[in-house]
Amino acid sequence: MLTTPLRAVTMGLALTGALGLMACEGGASSTTPTAPTTTSTTTASSGGGGGTGSGSASLPAWYAQFGSAVQVSVDGTDVVLRTTSVPDHPSYYFGAGHASYEAPHAGMQPNQNRIVGQTVTLRVPAAPSMATTPTDTPLGPIGVAINGVVFFNQYAAQRQPLTFEILSFDRHNGHPTPTNQYHYHLEPLWLTQAGRARLLGVLLDGYPAYGPAEAGGAAPTGLDSCNGHTHATPEFAAGTYHYHFTEAVPYLAGCYRGVRGSVG
Repeated sequence: MLTTPLRAVTMGLALTGALGLMACEGGASSTTPTAPTTTSTTTASSGGGGGTGSGSASLPAWYAQFGSAVQVSVDGTDVVLRTTSVPDHPSYYFGAGHASYEAPHAGMQPNQNRIVGQTVTLRVPAAPSMATTPTDTPLGPIGVAINGVVFFNQYAAQRQPLTFEILSFDRHNGHPTPTNQYHYHLEPLWLTQAGRARLLGVLLDGYPAYGPAEAGGAAPTGLDSCNGHTHATPEFAAGTYHYHFTEAVPYLAGCYRGVRGSVG
């Protein structure tokens, strides 16, 4: 269980001072995780991706678990999620003087960046489908958490493995890019403190992402090369493909198993 940002790795890397050169590509104070709400926008839009006619999808019920930091709507056959990727939890990266600032935790080697909200729009299939061939995840946002923070893949800049960069993660396993976009590469500890098996978000192919445990508490088994598998979950009684956070690479998704949407 990741009770601190990969403590074992942190201890093994603490001898280096090179963290400041490592960086991945590119609110009010709160003391508890964002609770699932139903305040997200759920009306269909009439913008360029589709419309509100007979070809439009309806919003799947599980999107009600996204908090108010994410605007959720339907456009044609896509679910559109808009966020500024500002976390709802304390972080060193808010900067001293901010209501949600906290001092670095033991062993943390902060980077020089700060949290700055910037709009990200993800368009994901409302009815996801398996791709003929899985596709690689890019640098930058690959999905979004229920609290509005975007997910990144297992790489640092230039698709290098996450190594020294892990030391810069705050207490909740997040940090900002050089362009100040806050994100998670690893298990979002702020959210999983409410349940390690819970729904945590969605990836760009429309398939959900869950924590590092199954509903009964056991670690997920039978994960494929993309870090997912298919079975029933509390949100999908009939079963669905879904991803899991894990403690080993790729941490969330090594590839998209479904037909991917777009991000902008």
